[in-house]
Order: sequence, then C-alpha cells, then structure tokens
Amino acid sequence: MTGETIGRVGEQIDEAFILIGLAILAIELIGGWVKGTLKWRGVGDMAASASTQIPSFLMNVTLLTAAYGLYELVNQAWIGWTFEISVWTAVLAVLVADFIYYWEHRIAHETRILWLQHAVHHSSRHMNIVTSIRFGPFEGIWTMVTLFPMVLLGFPPVLILFGNIVVLAYQTWIHTELIGKLGALDGFLNTPANHRVHHGCDDKYLDRNYGGILIIWDRMFGTYQAEEETPRYGLKRDFDSINPLRVWFSEWPGFFKDIANARTGREVWQRILGRPDWTPAPNEKPLVERS
Repeated sequence: MTGETIGRVGEQIDEAFILIGLAILAIELIGGWVKGTLKWRGVGDMAASASTQIPSFLMNVTLLTAAYGLYELVNQAWIGWTFEISVWTAVLAVLVADFIYYWEHRIAHETRILWLQHAVHHSSRHMNIVTSIRFGPFEGIWTMVTLFPMVLLGFPPVLILFGNIVVLAYQTWIHTELIGKLGALDGFLNTPANHRVHHGCDDKYLDRNYGGILIIWDRMFGTYQAEEETPRYGLKRDFDSINPLRVWFSEWPGFFKDIANARTGREVWQRILGRPDWTPAPNEKPLVERS
C-alpha cells in the first residue's frame, strides 16, 4: 500500500460519509415538511451552520497544506524511522487519532481561548445533520497542534491526515435525531444517542461524551453519560442567532469584554486559559487601583 493509495481511501471514506449525511438530510427535510415541523427559522439555522464552512474551508485548506509540510520536515529531519504504510498501520493511525481527538475535544471545552472556536459547533438549538459541519473558523489550528505527537511517534504525514479524516468523517452521521438508541453499539461507539448528550446544555449533559469514533475513552476517563431524556441543545447561555457573522464569532464579544474588564493579571490569565465559566472571587485584588 502506498501513500497515494491511502490518500484515495481517505477521500473515498470521506465521500461515503458525505453521501450518508445527504441521505439523512433528505429524510430530515422531507419528514419535517410532512409533519409540519419544518419552520423557516429551522431552515435558517441550517443555512447558518452551512455558512461556517466558508471561513472554515479556506482556513483548513491553508492549515492542512502548512501542517503537512511541517510534518514532512520534522519527519525527515529528526525522526529516524516511520511506520510502513499498510492496512494495519492505517487502522492504528485511526485509533491513535481517535484517542488524540478525545483529548483535543475535551481540552477545547475546558479552555476559554479554544472554546471561542468550538462553541460555534455547539451554538445551534437544533440537532440535525447540518450541525455536523458547523465549525469555528480557526478550530483547525488546535487540531493540527494536537496531531503533531503522531509525527514523533513515527507516523508518516499521510497516515496522520488519513486518521484525522476518518475520525472527522465518521462523526457526520451522529448529528441527528432520526436514529434512536442502538443497543450494544452505544456502549463502545459514538452513536447519535451518545452525541446528542454531548450537544445538550442541561447540567447533567454538560461536558460529556467527547469521543470521536469510540466512546470507550469517555468510559475510561469518567466523562461518559448515557442519553436519558431528550437534551436541550445549544449553549448554556441564551444564544439562538441565525446571523452567519454572529454564529461564526459568537463568543468573541464576551471574551474581549472580559479581558478589558479584568482587574488582575491572574484574571487575565484565567479569562484566556481557564475554564469558559471561570469567574473571579469577590475579594480579587485589582491590578491597578481605580479612582
């Protein structure tokens, strides 16, 4: 198996999940129209989700090119060996990329500066297949950073990108309410039921089920939550805009406001790298006393 072959396989897997997503979308739209639940605002929300692909696609094309070049440079200059490209190493690359995705995803929820981008994916009050392509413009930067350790482990860049493509492509079909619980599959795979929990803003569902393909990472690291009642989707705060620009940059105004109003160096630090819901203690001493 060559790098060119594994690249084509990655493209074919991506295209297959796109077709599955389009089929689910057609069923969602037809079903909503027949039941009378398809409203113009819902269609507008889908359009807002799709609009995020404009900046995201442009950024990702640039990032993927730059990251691939960087990975190749490091691989050739400092890594003395690499895995051969085969079916088994391709499977291993997907498994490692999926493990990395769990931590990439979890840290993005727990760090304010990263949440600025990932919150875009969570800002819809609806759960439909179009939500799967709702991304922050700069979210790919963090992805490329977290995948870098795979270079150090000896994975050639083509396998790293293959693993990432498969992990992301798989998640297309899980953004839907059409598919209910799937029994034993819910126990070890990220399924629609498991991922609906992840998009819930109810207290019991917050920051749960980070897995990409496998949900076993959540079970191992204590972040698993089964779907019990239908979640309320979206952000915890009141946000329900379908304006593309507001969707793309939903968290930025609040972030800059918090930074501008920070009273201590510690608060600035926490506002950037602390949890998104971090708030200063009432007795926090100001950086500069204000008259």
